[in-house]
Amino acid sequence: MTARPDLSLVLPVHDERDTVASLVAEICTALGDRAFEIVAVDDASADGSREELLRVARAEPRLRVLALRARGGQSAALAAGWTAARGRIVATLDADGQNDPADLPALLARLEADPGLAAVVGARAGRSDSRWKLVQSRVANTFRDWLTGDRVRDTGCGLKVIRREALATLPQFDGMHRFLPTLLRLAGGRVAEAPVRHRPRRAGRSKYGMWNRATRGLRDALGVRWLTHRRLRADAEELSH
Repeated sequence: MTARPDLSLVLPVHDERDTVASLVAEICTALGDRAFEIVAVDDASADGSREELLRVARAEPRLRVLALRARGGQSAALAAGWTAARGRIVATLDADGQNDPADLPALLARLEADPGLAAVVGARAGRSDSRWKLVQSRVANTFRDWLTGDRVRDTGCGLKVIRREALATLPQFDGMHRFLPTLLRLAGGRVAEAPVRHRPRRAGRSKYGMWNRATRGLRDALGVRWLTHRRLRADAEELSH
């Protein structure tokens, strides 16, 4: 691939061997003739995901495969992906197949129609999760909003489109992927939310249970709250004399 793509889609992958091939095909169909690349970042998968990605990449030149040297988590995989990304817009998508790539064009159109937007983030409508998981998510979202002072309808949706220059302003830390809309707003960006579809998981299993959601979410939310209150306000204007 020699031409610089307009869009880079970053795909963090951990143990999703059975979904990645069909997901790459769906992404290519959804984005059509747009100049894009897919940057798949394997987060130390143990199920053959890396080998499957390399197999798919041999037939799809728009797919680039990166690999973390050790398990780093979703935030590390995203950060590695958008550091390597070449597009002026960076999209993110979960690799489990529950996000629908067909929603990408609408999110991109909304971002491009408003030059003042830093990002458009998905809010899952009609979620295909168990009632117990929905309750966990609702409690977590409410708690995070209370701690951070920001209002985000769905912090757990992996489907986002973000201007590359906005990503360069963000602090990088473990767990940051849960707070991207809030972090973008703290950096002065304007973020819009848009409804997106949510599909049942077709293969594999969720990597997160109630305990790690609660403990990690609390720790990270407290960190973002600290950052919110400690951020510098250094905007200045030159005075005439």
